[in-house]
Amino acid sequence: MKQIDLRIPATSANLGLGFDSIGVAVTKFLKIRAYENAEFKVDFLNSDLDILPPGEDNLVISTAKSIARKYNKEMPPVRVEMDSEIPLAHGLGSSSSAIVAGIEIAAYFCDLNLSDHDKIMLGCDIEGHPDNIGPCITGGVFVGYYNHGELYYHVLDDIDFSLIVSVPNYMINTNEARRALPDSYSRQTAVNQNAITNVMLFSLFNKEYVDMGRLMMKDQFHEIYRRPLIKEFDEIKDGALRKDAYATVISGAGPSVMTLCAKDDVQGILRELKKIDNVEHEELEIYKK
Repeated sequence: MKQIDLRIPATSANLGLGFDSIGVAVTKFLKIRAYENAEFKVDFLNSDLDILPPGEDNLVISTAKSIARKYNKEMPPVRVEMDSEIPLAHGLGSSSSAIVAGIEIAAYFCDLNLSDHDKIMLGCDIEGHPDNIGPCITGGVFVGYYNHGELYYHVLDDIDFSLIVSVPNYMINTNEARRALPDSYSRQTAVNQNAITNVMLFSLFNKEYVDMGRLMMKDQFHEIYRRPLIKEFDEIKDGALRKDAYATVISGAGPSVMTLCAKDDVQGILRELKKIDNVEHEELEIYKK
């Protein structure tokens, strides 16, 4: 009997300036075991997942079936055992991890022999942008461009900073977060964002993390519009920066918040952040494939 075991990392998208283009894989995981079965079925090993559909309309299985069809294959029925450390609808890539799991299951059971580039392209076709899908597959910090079937990306995993995720005890629907954004931006805003992002990326590549962090918090595309949806954001950011964090930014569409900092500063920042009610704080590492 064929069987595959998967461990798909959570991701934090945007990293302040990298709206729909920059993301990082982190050490929280969707864990999947899939094996041949008489019918499609999903067993949830974590009660937080019980709100998800247990059959063919589950995102993992529906993705696997659609990928198989794309390659003119028939996806054999599988039983999926699913456990997850990734909170749903909290800006940590729970949907992308499920999509990537579906791609991996189809690739395995249908013998598709897909490259990482193929998998990212397939995920982008579903998701529409690469900042969560990409790092799920490659690990590290992912910088990518995708548009109408055209994909370019780079991955950086030689990184010396740590991460702290702050997870409020409520969800933000992705559609609600998208509705908070304007339909268009002025030319000057676009020029400023482009310039700041370019310099921030060079600071990241050169390990100039103080400059990187300062620039990362100058986003003009999404964070200024989504911050009101996360009532604890300013308190988290102020507390982290008081303890020398490099940057604090919204993770994906929120409500989770990601703080980047030197490893030596993690415990001091965590002590400060744990004073904030109704938010869980956790040290994470960048997941490297």
